[in-house]
Amino acid sequence: MSDRNARTTPTIDNPQREAPRRVIEWAQAPPIPPGATGVVTIDLSQIRANWRALAKRVAPAGCGAVVKADAYGLGAARVIPALYHAGCRNLFVATLAEAKAALAYAPGATVYVLDGILPGAARELAGIGARPVMASIEEARAWAALAPPDSPAPPAALHVDTGLNRLGLSEDEFAALISDAELMRRLDIALIMSHLACADEAQHPMNREQLDAFKRMRSKLPKARASLAASDGLMLGKEFHFDLVRPGYALYGGQASPQRVTPVEPVVRVSARILQVHEVPAGGRIGYSATYRAASPRRIATVAAGYADGVFRHASASNETPGGAVAVRGKLAPIVGRVSMDLITVDVTDVGDPAPARGDFVDLIGPDLPLEAVGLSARTIGYEVLTRLGTRFYRHYVDIGD
Repeated sequence: MSDRNARTTPTIDNPQREAPRRVIEWAQAPPIPPGATGVVTIDLSQIRANWRALAKRVAPAGCGAVVKADAYGLGAARVIPALYHAGCRNLFVATLAEAKAALAYAPGATVYVLDGILPGAARELAGIGARPVMASIEEARAWAALAPPDSPAPPAALHVDTGLNRLGLSEDEFAALISDAELMRRLDIALIMSHLACADEAQHPMNREQLDAFKRMRSKLPKARASLAASDGLMLGKEFHFDLVRPGYALYGGQASPQRVTPVEPVVRVSARILQVHEVPAGGRIGYSATYRAASPRRIATVAAGYADGVFRHASASNETPGGAVAVRGKLAPIVGRVSMDLITVDVTDVGDPAPARGDFVDLIGPDLPLEAVGLSARTIGYEVLTRLGTRFYRHYVDIGD
């Protein structure tokens, strides 16, 4: 994942996007518990549809799924079985604990552990049947030590660095590894992979540089499957697909690249209740540190959501700096004042009739507030918006079948 520049990303005031074809309607679900301050609705059927759309896009290459960080905050226990039902058999997680959970949710799937082999963890990884993504010669030696006398160690993956300089073997380290005949005899490298640094910028020259470097190293392991592209990389064209792509953010409805629209639809809607609506006179100060002062009489709704629920404190607004917004019946209403742990204050003066009232829901993420716009207003990215969702809100899973 790269640091997404927001220069052409949809904004709160100007989404610059097509309306989603299907709006997630949690209001038609069974009654929300009276004590629920908010609702996170996840459309499992749309996650399946997104995976199938991406799989079709990259065929004949295979399509995996990145389900680390509790399936990007949406609940691995429900998301992984949905993906498995859609036909996904290659899953990517970050940790040993995530691998154990993924294998329980998707028996028989191939699970790759992106963090590789922590010291002392090789035997446990092998015991559960996970495939570590080895990023160093030291890890390769630890895995090879599991090999019985006459056969290699269990299958594993190899991460090579093609320019991101984060994880992986450099070309020199890779050359040293494959020149060690005894070590290679004890390894079964089933997948060689790397990660693109600038895939969200289709014309960035580093994409071609990394592609060429990956091709050079991949040619030394012709029997291994190869994987270079994630959500943005798979949109760069077939040359980047190799044998397996591994989308993550796109599966969950994310559109990180402003240049190429990925063929997916939103899967998540986050809504929170209004606790109180009150009138603030001209000159009234709102929120901690009195950073916002009403220029005229305003109607302010206090909403039961704060940074403990994933609303970024950077979405706070002062009189000098705009902040984030919520959506009330399709109309955007700005957050005013500081975001606190449990509460935000929203200016609903211009929402219109019927006036917002105690108990009503507003959207924090939804059809009028896409992930990218929410992230931009908080000076971050949609990836972080998803993975920072709190656990206090009621989780409702929608599944209308295939």
